[in-house]
Amino acid sequence: MSQKDFLDNKYQESKTVGKYLTPFQRELLQKSWQQDLSDKQRQRIQIMLLADEGKTQAQICQELGCCQATARHWITMARINQAHHWKSNPIGRPVTVNEEYLQRLKELVTKKPQEVNVPNKEYKYPFKRWTAQKLSQHLNIEFGIEITPQHLNRLLKEMGLSTRQKPPLEEEINLSSKGIQISNLESFSLVDASEIWNFNPIKIN
Repeated sequence: MSQKDFLDNKYQESKTVGKYLTPFQRELLQKSWQQDLSDKQRQRIQIMLLADEGKTQAQICQELGCCQATARHWITMARINQAHHWKSNPIGRPVTVNEEYLQRLKELVTKKPQEVNVPNKEYKYPFKRWTAQKLSQHLNIEFGIEITPQHLNRLLKEMGLSTRQKPPLEEEINLSSKGIQISNLESFSLVDASEIWNFNPIKIN
């Protein structure tokens, strides 16, 4: 389908009520689609417009040749009224992630959430441990940089860090399950065998 045909069809459909988008959102996406965009950005807009028509994920993937994950993500964005973020959620590693961002990420992941002040708020986080999503949300507040939890996990992995708690060692699990305790071996001294068996026999009449 040519760009002109696609826009002509969408113009007619903008007059009707869609499944997810408001008339304003639909018109905005249609105008944005005419701009000088990358193939990925143009595909995002098409996915949301097609989903708004009622096309299924499978139908969209077949028509546009995109993967299911991409279609599912942008269908969800249209459904939760976030269609206007089609350009503000870049694919791949954002160029705005700088050394200051990485150092702050490293600092946060080594702290408990309750120890971190919420910017512009008078309370602290109630949850007990960080997740990639919560770290991403917090750093977005501090730096105004929005990255996906998946990409944040990749950044943590590159630094040798993770939000997952390390499981206890296998030896510790076995010892604790069996109730075995190891005492101080230095306090135990062996008795000389000669002291045990060295005795004088007594002759009995």
